[in-house]
Amino acid sequence: MRRQIVVALCLSGAVVLSACQRSADAEVQRALKDVNVIDESNLSDIMLTVGDPDEAVNYFQRTAEQNPDRIDLKRGLGKSLVRAGRPTEAASVWRTVIAHPQVTNDDRVSLADALIRANEWPAAEAELNKVPPTHETYERYRLEAMVADSKKNWKKADSFYEIAAGLTTKPSGVLNNWGFSKLTRGDAPGAERLFVQALTFDPTMFTTKNNLVLARGAQRKYELPVVKMSQSEKAELLYTMALTAIKQGDVSTGKQLLREAVETHPQHFETAARALAALEA
Repeated sequence: MRRQIVVALCLSGAVVLSACQRSADAEVQRALKDVNVIDESNLSDIMLTVGDPDEAVNYFQRTAEQNPDRIDLKRGLGKSLVRAGRPTEAASVWRTVIAHPQVTNDDRVSLADALIRANEWPAAEAELNKVPPTHETYERYRLEAMVADSKKNWKKADSFYEIAAGLTTKPSGVLNNWGFSKLTRGDAPGAERLFVQALTFDPTMFTTKNNLVLARGAQRKYELPVVKMSQSEKAELLYTMALTAIKQGDVSTGKQLLREAVETHPQHFETAARALAALEA
């Protein structure tokens, strides 16, 4: 009898020990899962910022297929496809995101962004119209400005550009876009002011420097602006200004600027040299 009691106690102890072991294993699995999620989040952030765009696409495609219910992975795939210059595919992914129960207004704005990059302007405008006016973000108003620009609704475009610039601490990009919009409308002085303003926020943007030279050239201001530039950049800007002068009929000024461009470039400036030779011939 005593032996039966001991056996029973041992068996019950084994059951308890087994239950404890299973509980401990479950806790370990949960902890490992949490760690994996944290690691995935860190890796996702890296892929979206400094990772190679194509590698990021592969990573998010693979991981999203393994976790089809994870909307964050679909968002990562949509963003990485945009970075990789594949906006049509990105738009397709963002459409699956906005069909998800956890969709946000930012997701719809991201879809509009992909559609604009894919040159689907009416579809982009339709998506932006579905975003409530209370959703006031830099990205939303930047896209609204671009849509208004595409429709030549200058008053609305200016309003949206101004709002977007006020909603970010890094407005150089939107100021550059706004300036280029002004330049295409024929408002060269207004464009020049915006390009100068953009460069105060980011003096490294060569595109803005080039646009500034175009705006000054359109006003027949054939001196380079006082901005920070490398020797190569200076040569490129002189070349841009030369072409602007030539197109406006100021050929002799254009020739002189081409000579300066060739002399300024630290290496052989083939494009400028060829243009100069063609003019002199």
